[in-house]
Parts: sequence; C-alpha cells; structure tokens
Amino acid sequence: MTVITRRLDVVTTTELPTAPPAGPIAAFTGRFDPRLLATAGSLCVALSSVFIKLSGASGATSAFWRCLIALPILALLARNEARRTRVRVNVVAPLFAGLGIGVDFVLWGEAIPRVGAGIATVLLSVQVVLVPLLAFLFLRDRPDRRFLITTPVLLVGIVLAGGFVGTVVTGPDPLLGALFALAAGAGYSVYLLLIRFSTTPSTQVRSLLLATLSAGAVSLALGLPFHQLDFTPGWSAFGWFVALGLLGQVAGWLLIAGALPRMPSSTGAVLMLLQPIGAVLFGIVLLGEEPSALQLIGCAVVLAAVCFAGRARRR
Repeated sequence: MTVITRRLDVVTTTELPTAPPAGPIAAFTGRFDPRLLATAGSLCVALSSVFIKLSGASGATSAFWRCLIALPILALLARNEARRTRVRVNVVAPLFAGLGIGVDFVLWGEAIPRVGAGIATVLLSVQVVLVPLLAFLFLRDRPDRRFLITTPVLLVGIVLAGGFVGTVVTGPDPLLGALFALAAGAGYSVYLLLIRFSTTPSTQVRSLLLATLSAGAVSLALGLPFHQLDFTPGWSAFGWFVALGLLGQVAGWLLIAGALPRMPSSTGAVLMLLQPIGAVLFGIVLLGEEPSALQLIGCAVVLAAVCFAGRARRR
C-alpha cells in the first residue's frame, strides 16, 4: 500500500504542475480591469506623438532619449522580476524585436512634424495588414477571408489619411511624412510579430528592457551617420523626453502588455484604436492641427477597417 500511495503522489504532482509566478508588474496589473489598463496604456502611447512634436527634435534624437530615460527604470523593475520569478528570459527574440521598434521610433519621429501627430499615428495602423502577411511568409499562418476583404479598404483609407490626394494642411511635407509613417508601421509590425514569442507574465519587463536597449542602439545607428542625433537637446526638449520615456515608453507599454493577454483579441483590437483616435484628438486640441476633410474621412476608414480586421483575429 505504501508503494501505491507513493506512485499516486508522483502521478498527482506530475499532472498538476505549478504555473510560473508572475512578475511584480504583471501581479500588480492583474488586480485591475484589463479594459481600464488598455485604455490608460493606449492614451499614454497616444500622447507620445504630442511630446515628440513639442520637443522639436529629430526622430533619432527623440528615439535615443526616450530609450535612455526608460532603461534605468526598466532595469530596476527587471531585476525585481528576475528575483521573484526565477524564470529565464528569451534574449534573442526581444533584441530582434527591438530593432523593429527602433526603426519605428526613428521614422515615426520624422513623420510627426511633416504630416501631423494624429495622422502619423493613424498611419501606423498599417501593421494590421503587415503582421498577418509576415506571419504567413515566415510562419505559414494563413490569413482569413475577412483579412483579404479588409486590406484594400485599409489601403484606401491610408491614401486619404496620408494626404496623397486632396489639399493637406497638417504639415509642411505630408507626402514624405506619410511614407515615413508607413515605413515606421513596417518596423512596428516586426516588433509585434517577434515580441509575441518572447513575452510571458514571468518575463514581461525583461523582454521590454531588451527591446528598449536594442531600439536605442538603432537610434544611434541611424542618427549618427546622418548627423541627426543631438546629445544636448536643451532643457525644454529634455523635459518632453522625460515625459515621453516615462509615459510613452515605460507606463504605456507595460500597461498594454499587462492588459492584452487577459482580454479577447477582439476587445483588445478595439481598445488599441484609442491610440490613433487619441493622437488625432490630442493633435487637434493640444497642437492646433487641422486635418482636411479627406484626411479625417481616411482616418475613419482606417479605424473601421482595423476594427473589422481585429474582430476576426481571435486566435
């Protein structure tokens, strides 16, 4: 009987393994409604475009300082996370993901003064098309029929929102700004595709730390050769960089990372629309931007297409 009891104990322990503990940030965000977290995180990210435009700095400069300011805070949080969870982090995927988000930061920063903070953020929604395409090319994850229907509609909205037709008054060079924003969306797509394989509640902060470190290196690589990196931006610009690093880089991304895994993907996709919507509204109210009627129609088309496509990606 003793042998049988021991065997039952072994079987029971094997069949019911304990889940890895969540990190301190994941445990903290787990106390709140994920919809509230996603809303707060999206609005923090939406404010990033306002901070970048008010700083008056180049894309490489804003990307460099936002990463540099965020790194010490993320390092402290990551150290606490590692001690608490004792789960090893996947190093390679977050570093490569950071290359994508670094390109996004630099080019997005170049797009904002040219096409406007709101429109530049709306155009980042091109990732809704690019992420499934990348998943199909590299992971053989075939897109569904709703995605195929949405893609041409989204492209029409991008053409209108980006100012490729009609009169545009949101920036001095809207066409080049729109191209920069679309290229930034491609970098953002790479980040989203890679970070999904490397982030868990036990390694959430360390993955963001590695991606931020890699993104900062990209800003150096793109800014130094073209003399677009300013190491002495002035106190006014530095103040906006502090707000950008704390809200846009640390708080925004950690809140979103803590919210999305706890919601249906359709709900998450809808709440993520608060980023471009918030950026457009902040641009109008705080920066005095005046998108044309065609651009506003294009924004509505893009957001509707993103919402429609997001509801199909429940997997």
